[in-house]
Amino acid sequence: MALRVLLLDGPNLNLLGVREPHLYGSGSLDDAIAVASLTATELGLDLEHRQSNHEGVLIDAIHAARGTHDGIVINPGGLAHTSVVLRDALAGVELPVGEVHVTNVHAREAFRQHSYISAIAAFVIVGAGAQGYELAVRRMSRVLGGR
Repeated sequence: MALRVLLLDGPNLNLLGVREPHLYGSGSLDDAIAVASLTATELGLDLEHRQSNHEGVLIDAIHAARGTHDGIVINPGGLAHTSVVLRDALAGVELPVGEVHVTNVHAREAFRQHSYISAIAAFVIVGAGAQGYELAVRRMSRVLGGR
């Protein structure tokens, strides 16, 4: 049976390719997920993707992953810098977590330089653009003992 990974995207990530392309690039979220899905297939992973602009929907998806998924990759967007409850949900399901940010949050505004998620993440990928999704899937495969 294939290892199952939940890939979550938080608020405003549905606007990739449209929102501030000078920061986030011109590729859409669908483009990034397509590459991540191909990478997952190559590695023998089953990848499920969800995006929501609502914190509670993300938390419900995280809770539902317990017992059904082997790991979670999340681009929490701005919730990384504000949401203790998102961090607590991720910690509470006791699954390996990978955090992804399209931009280098450490080179941006001061409020973006702290993430509540990073301290509980098995890995963090920042500043790799949309390629960060592919890298995150590859890293999660390694964390889970795959290729």
